[in-house]
Amino acid sequence: MAELQGRYDVIVIGAGPSGSVAATSLANHGYRVLILEQQHFPRFSIGESLLPQSMEFLEQAGMLQAVIESGFQHKNGAAFCRGHEYDYFDFRQKFSDGWGTTFQVQRSRFDKTLADVAEQRGVVIRYGQTVTAVDQCEGGITVEVKSEEGSVYHVTADFLLDGSGFGRVLPRLMNLEKASQLGTRIALFTHIEDNIRDSRFDRNKILITVHPENPEIWYWLIPFSDGRASVGVVLPRELFDEASQEQKATLQRYISEGGMLSEVLANAVFDTPVRTLGGYSCDVKSLYGERFALLGNAGEFLDPVFSSGVTIALKSATLAAATVHRQLQGLEPDWELEYAAPLKTGIDTFRVFVEGWYDGRLQDVIFAGSKNESVKGMISSILAGYAWDTRNPYVREPARLSTLAELCRL
Repeated sequence: MAELQGRYDVIVIGAGPSGSVAATSLANHGYRVLILEQQHFPRFSIGESLLPQSMEFLEQAGMLQAVIESGFQHKNGAAFCRGHEYDYFDFRQKFSDGWGTTFQVQRSRFDKTLADVAEQRGVVIRYGQTVTAVDQCEGGITVEVKSEEGSVYHVTADFLLDGSGFGRVLPRLMNLEKASQLGTRIALFTHIEDNIRDSRFDRNKILITVHPENPEIWYWLIPFSDGRASVGVVLPRELFDEASQEQKATLQRYISEGGMLSEVLANAVFDTPVRTLGGYSCDVKSLYGERFALLGNAGEFLDPVFSSGVTIALKSATLAAATVHRQLQGLEPDWELEYAAPLKTGIDTFRVFVEGWYDGRLQDVIFAGSKNESVKGMISSILAGYAWDTRNPYVREPARLSTLAELCRL
């Protein structure tokens, strides 16, 4: 037990992307960092289609080369179809400066890659550990931990970061949760042997499909580099009764209604159990407090439609690590101005686009017959994750999306 006790500069809950990037960034400054992870890696997770903006954050933390060397599927854009309508956005043709390409990743391997880099940089990671309580103490914050063997111990740090994702450890323990304003939806998804031979499908792009009769239903198809793919459907919660529906049959039935998607997946082998995720949209009362801050999904998650989750997670990790560094240097940073407000700039941009997707405005823009190339580049930038580039008029004033949709309907 004694070796588990101790004092660190920073404790991070969760070894996912936000936790590993924040921990590595702080370790790069010489801090003693401990990650407490409930599961063992590799482990399954969704959020497999990265956005190019993520590459910048990985590069800043010195973790990008390990990702590049992992052999993940190249990605250069996003394609959209509705029935047999089809269009795409090439992220290399965007308004914002920066990376125009990224990867589509099996998260089990991607997350372990990042965690391994964190350990190589001196971060201590303890797997199979569950945080059960937190307590402010004199000069720090103490975390109560239960090991998988059942023992309970305590560790103390100057600062605590929560990168627990959908586990949302600190929001639950500190009563920070609040209801999301986004609608309640459920996702059904799995991995398949895709056997795609359809020339219309571009493996360098995620394919997002709209149900031809119900625009609130949409699908993702994310190809991997090994001939497999992640496929899922997102439904309004009222359309799925978990008690009365067989999940694999339900997913396959919706895919059969997907127009071009059904044809692309005509030879797919569904060889992995179908999973569900519901009630994923979430929010919190505050992203930070005395000696703690929330990262990524532990703070707020919008919707999987634009694959923004990992990008927001990495942005939060980058901002938080820099702010913690200033705090540990005794500089008394303003967490609202230096962390919460900048992070929310991008979150709020993504939120407008998510809302626009479900109310039809963004779908009208995407499937418009003709597009102004300059404006398309601005939209492409946001879809590529550059939701913090305030030079972009659609970041500076996201409500412009409504005007653009009206013009596209003419």
